[in-house]
Amino acid sequence: MLKAVFFDIDDTLYDTSGFAKLARKAALNVMIDAGLPLTQEEAYKLLREIISEKGSNYDRHFNVLTKTVFGEEKPLLIALGMITYHNVKFALLRPFPNTTSTLIDLKSKGYRLGVISNGITIKQWEKLIRLGIHHFFDEVVTSDEVGFEKPNIRIFEEALRRMGCKPERSVMVGNKFNEDILGATNAGMSAILVNSELTEAERDHVEKNGLDVTVIDDISQLKEIL
Repeated sequence: MLKAVFFDIDDTLYDTSGFAKLARKAALNVMIDAGLPLTQEEAYKLLREIISEKGSNYDRHFNVLTKTVFGEEKPLLIALGMITYHNVKFALLRPFPNTTSTLIDLKSKGYRLGVISNGITIKQWEKLIRLGIHHFFDEVVTSDEVGFEKPNIRIFEEALRRMGCKPERSVMVGNKFNEDILGATNAGMSAILVNSELTEAERDHVEKNGLDVTVIDDISQLKEIL
C-alpha cells in the first residue's frame, strides 16, 4: 500500500502558465505606457526570449529587457514592471478547482504528502502559502536546497529519505514527463501524469520499460485511484 504522495507545484497544483502570461503582459503594458518603445507583441516576444535563456527562476528579466532595448538598465521601468507583475500574479493566484479537496481527501486517508520542486526554496514556500495549501505538506524538497534538479534521482532520493518512505510505497504526481515521471520512476517510484498527455514516443518508452505510470485529466481523479 502507498504511504507517500509527492507533488510538483507549477501547472500541477495551480495554473502557472496561464497566470504568468497575463501578469507579464500587464507588466509590459505599464512599462510601455511609461516609455518602453516597443509594441506589446514586440515586448512580449523579447521577454519570452529572455525567460527562455535565463530560466523562469531568474529574478532580473525586466533588467535584461531594458538593457537590451536601451543599452542600459532603466530602474523606473524595471520597478514598474516588477510591481505590476507581482500584484497581478498574487491577485490571480488560485489552486486548480479540485486541488484543495483532493489534498484533504488524501490526508484523511492517511497519506503523507510532500512536494518535490525545481526552484528557489523561499519562492516555492511562498507559492504554497499564497495558495493556502502549505499546511497539507509534511515535506517540501527543492532543487535549491538539495543541489540537484528533477529528473536527477538524487532529489527524489532525498525526498524519500526525509519522509522515511521506500520508493515502492511512494508516488509522484506531476505534469512534466521528463522531470516528474521519468525522474520518479528512475528512482523506483510510481508516477501519475496530470494536466498533460503522453506523446507516442513517451507511451512507447513507458510500455517498453514496464514503468508504473498512470495518466489522469484532473487532479480530483487521485481520490478514485489512491
